[in-house]
Amino acid sequence: MPMNATATLLPPLFVAWGIASAATAAGVPASPPPAAERAQQGDPAQYEQRDLPVTAQDLRILVRTGELLSDASAWNRSDDRECKDDEVTGKRSLFCALHAASIEILGSYDHRRVALQEVRFAIEQVTKGRKFEHRLMDFNNLPDTTLDDVHAVLRIARDRVVARLHPGGAGRP
Repeated sequence: MPMNATATLLPPLFVAWGIASAATAAGVPASPPPAAERAQQGDPAQYEQRDLPVTAQDLRILVRTGELLSDASAWNRSDDRECKDDEVTGKRSLFCALHAASIEILGSYDHRRVALQEVRFAIEQVTKGRKFEHRLMDFNNLPDTTLDDVHAVLRIARDRVVARLHPGGAGRP
């Protein structure tokens, strides 16, 4: 696969790491990615942390994702993690619906946002810890995944975010 095709599939942090690794192998000292890039990607050590602070925006992303996937005619069950074609057709995969909702709510896409991580954790729960290369895409594309299953993981993620926003159930929507 050409480098530019790989770069479009991998988050910039991993591409930067690959470039840095190649530079180190060539005897050129590696430098970490710029601070802005690290901030955008988050701290890799925190990717699987389940207690990061949530905000009302996380809840709004999850609610909006459910709205974007309101019925079977809006769901693309063949995700390729390329969302431009999903936007054109109006049929979004789980990943692309989360992507679109994030941009709508935040103004930009944040791959490791708590809302998206909670959906990933919900996928782990409903698939009993099954390992996926890309949880959102691979779960979406499983032959036995239904739109009801997609809504179930969104509901689990929403419930977790609500519980963390409103400990003890106070103010629960």
